[in-house]
Amino acid sequence: MSISHAPPDISPVAGSAQPAAPALVPVVAISARRRPVPRWIRRTAGPLLLLGLWQLASSLGWLPADTLAPPSTIAAAGADLIGDGTLPGAMAVSLQRVAIGLVIGGTAGTVLALLSGLSRLGEDLIDASVQMLRTVPWVGLIPLFIIWMGIGEAPKVALIALGTAFHLYLNVYAGIRGVDEQLIEAGGALGLGRWGLVRHVVLPGALPGFMTGLRYSLATAWLALVFGESINADAGIGFLMNQAREFFRTDVIVVCLVVYAFLGLTADLVVRTLERLLLQWRPTFTGQ
Repeated sequence: MSISHAPPDISPVAGSAQPAAPALVPVVAISARRRPVPRWIRRTAGPLLLLGLWQLASSLGWLPADTLAPPSTIAAAGADLIGDGTLPGAMAVSLQRVAIGLVIGGTAGTVLALLSGLSRLGEDLIDASVQMLRTVPWVGLIPLFIIWMGIGEAPKVALIALGTAFHLYLNVYAGIRGVDEQLIEAGGALGLGRWGLVRHVVLPGALPGFMTGLRYSLATAWLALVFGESINADAGIGFLMNQAREFFRTDVIVVCLVVYAFLGLTADLVVRTLERLLLQWRPTFTGQ
């Protein structure tokens, strides 16, 4: 008796059609089927909604005009100030004060940081004094500035310069001292001298700190400008605000505040653009 182990015949039956394979349909999540809302719309939706609620509250009388003018009145006041040239002239005066104060304070802070960061002797002579002065509220020095310099342009510029100098000093100093020691050793091994190391290794390494300090300094410069222009100013955005306060013009006050915010954001945008151009060699995390 023999048992056959031949495999069963599984070949298609001659003459019969082979069934077609089912078509594969890619599975797409429901969230992926929805078209994403553009980011600029999402970012502007919040402020527009806030303005709408503000206008609605003013129209219904929930927010009196003498407490805070509605957005439509503020927009009309801004158009009038631009049309008669009052606002552009005030912006020019305020920008000039910020620029002069930022140049003086930024130069002083950067030079002191270089002297203190590149030399131990400089650190011993400078750092302790700067750290001590940094803890003094610079706004509290306004009475002394008025006594020393009067009520002209000098105390306003000095206040801006003092407020900006410390930010640049701290960030540049930290940037210099944060340079990797192995890079210094590698530069020395390649034959760089002291100034070559400073130029090719230390200063590029401290550049991110300088840019960060510049952004902080610009923000502080606009804050110092608000305080400085309250010192008997006869021109500038602060002068407009003081005049509006005397006549209870809340619309003009809000226009001036919007101009302060616009100038501050514009300055920050300029610095961020410079940062992208000057720090292209440094890969950074840009978010997910």
